[in-house]
Amino acid sequence: MTLHSLPLFVRLAGRTVILLGDGDAADAKRRLLERAGARVVGEEAEAAIAIVAIEAEDAALAAVARLKARGILVNAVDRPEHCDFTTPAIIDRAPVLVAIGTGGVSAGLAAALRQRLEAVLPAGLGMLAERLHAARPALRRRYPDGGERRRALGAAMATGAPLDPLSDDADVDGWLAADQRREAGHVRILLTSTDPDDLTLRQARSLANADRVLHHPGVPAAILDRARADALRQPWRDGLAAQDGLTVELEMA
Repeated sequence: MTLHSLPLFVRLAGRTVILLGDGDAADAKRRLLERAGARVVGEEAEAAIAIVAIEAEDAALAAVARLKARGILVNAVDRPEHCDFTTPAIIDRAPVLVAIGTGGVSAGLAAALRQRLEAVLPAGLGMLAERLHAARPALRRRYPDGGERRRALGAAMATGAPLDPLSDDADVDGWLAADQRREAGHVRILLTSTDPDDLTLRQARSLANADRVLHHPGVPAAILDRARADALRQPWRDGLAAQDGLTVELEMA
């Protein structure tokens, strides 16, 4: 399945962003931009991105056209069909940011999901990120290969594992000092349902950590989408050579 957008985190501190419009929508965007450290400017200024929060349809579309003609990426508030980018609902567990987007289709849904996730994500999640950052030299020494390092971290952050991000007692140093089980090799999953919500925790974890996903005919895109976004996806066929890392083979029962 094709992504309708590629989520990106853009550092705006000290950079100019054009904001056009008045009223509640424009004020909300201004607060968001200023919180990110951006310099909010008018239409004639030089900038790479712009937000158009003009209520009047004709005036808004005219402004969007002028800005796009200058090569500027535009967010047109409440007009998703004219947006080059959208602004998500945000959960802040600095330095961890969780962004929830609907491609501009339903800001209300994104806000509702944010509220649910706020109650789930612990306040100490940012501290875990900082500890992992501090441990990067030790991680690289322990796992020089990037794929092996990613798989080790993936296993450690699984539900109930030593670095489970939803727990409040993750001990990064203790985990590094101990032996860790790392998923590798070839895992075959026989699916009994086309609904991704019916995957077991172990199956979902294997897909999330897979370097390569081999899929037999009939495996739906919704199941394949549960794999890492950058995992290699290949139709299964006889004679495929084994590869390093974790390969997950999917077949319908």
